Amino acid sequence: MTGQWGANPCRYDREDAQVARLLKRVIASAAIAAVAAVVAYVSVMPAVEKQAAGRRAKNAAGGAVPVVDAPARIADVPVYLNGVGTAKARNTVTVRPQVDGKIISINFKEGQEVKRGDVLAMIDPATYQAQLDQAVAKKALDESQLANAQRDLDRYAQLGGNVVAQKTIDTQRAMVAQLTAQIKSDDAAIANARAILGYTTIAAPIDGRTGIRMVDEGNLVRASDVGIVVITEVKPISVVFTLPQQQLMQVNGAMAKGPVAVEAFNADGRTLLDTGILQVVDNQVDQTTGTVRMKAEFPNANLQLWSGQFVNVRVLIDTLKQVVVIPTPAVQRGPNGPFAYVVAADERVGLRPVTVGLQTETIAVIDKGITLSERVVTTGFARLKDGARVIVAGPEESGPAVAAKSDGRAKIRAVCAADIQKFCSNVERNAVRGCLQANAAKLSDACKAAATAAADGKPREAKAEGRSTQ
Repeated sequence: MTGQWGANPCRYDREDAQVARLLKRVIASAAIAAVAAVVAYVSVMPAVEKQAAGRRAKNAAGGAVPVVDAPARIADVPVYLNGVGTAKARNTVTVRPQVDGKIISINFKEGQEVKRGDVLAMIDPATYQAQLDQAVAKKALDESQLANAQRDLDRYAQLGGNVVAQKTIDTQRAMVAQLTAQIKSDDAAIANARAILGYTTIAAPIDGRTGIRMVDEGNLVRASDVGIVVITEVKPISVVFTLPQQQLMQVNGAMAKGPVAVEAFNADGRTLLDTGILQVVDNQVDQTTGTVRMKAEFPNANLQLWSGQFVNVRVLIDTLKQVVVIPTPAVQRGPNGPFAYVVAADERVGLRPVTVGLQTETIAVIDKGITLSERVVTTGFARLKDGARVIVAGPEESGPAVAAKSDGRAKIRAVCAADIQKFCSNVERNAVRGCLQANAAKLSDACKAAATAAADGKPREAKAEGRSTQ
């Protein structure tokens, strides 16, 4: 009888024990390997990091920093105040009918430029012409009656009071006065009828641009209707804008000196739309916003501005005359305030604290710290520090081009030191190469070879035994 384990149950027990011992050995080996890896990492990485840090320090200490510089210059700098405003038509008129009637003609096109007095539409004048004719006829009747009464009065006056009773003469004189007054009333009625008849011809009340037509030809209009068309005066046009109340004194001071120029820009703040003149400053400050409303007028010759358009406004309040300016990127900020890196003649930079009087997106006005003859770093601040050696590159140069340029410059300056001192001592650093080229015939052989190699872009060995032509 074999039972549950077959013929030899002891064989299966031995196999299970062997598998268990194998698993224990594998787990133990993996644990030992993991511990060894951790120990190796802890032991080796500090040395690797130290070597990398040493290499970085060596590169930073030994290599020159490629930078781009720019000269300080003298310029007139305008001072602007910036605000946001809305273009507004200087005059806006809704042309409405003043009498009832049928429109028999529309004499304008939508969006048309019209002048004051141009006929825009016609209302049927037949009824109003008849009323005028009736008033004229009434006046003619009264004039004939007046003439007859005046003749009777003249006859009564000639006969005298002995023939005609004085009462009759007085009555006739009153009749003449009554008819005279009636003539004046007829004149007023004629003027009124003529005015009403004139209202049937609808004319433009101002110069401007027509909008979308509100009524079509053939419709019956009334004096209470919404209107026929809206005319807006867009040449010139106004812009209403706001400035903070803190800038009010500057604006008033500028207006006291003369007309203040105002520039209107598109929403991007870069596209100049038009230039106008500040017309008025509101007589009170908005206490809710702390701002003051102002209005400027623009010629708008090319219709750059449109009624209701949002614009950025720039108000010219002053111009700083002949001040020292540098590019805005050259001004850096530190714990002790603004500073700039000034490039010295030995191609090292110095950290110079500066006093900034005015700063815009492109230039900064330097009140103190930079002189006209100095150059400042505008790009390449990552590895820059006070006293660092730099390689000045053009704005379009970077990477390998800077390295190649630095090698060539260093070689030329080293080999041509005596020639530079002799012929180009008073020349600016960036003009040294041009000075050497101008004095090529007088240079030493070694300097000529170095300059030629740099110009050709080919490596040539400068002769050490070459003598100077001093």
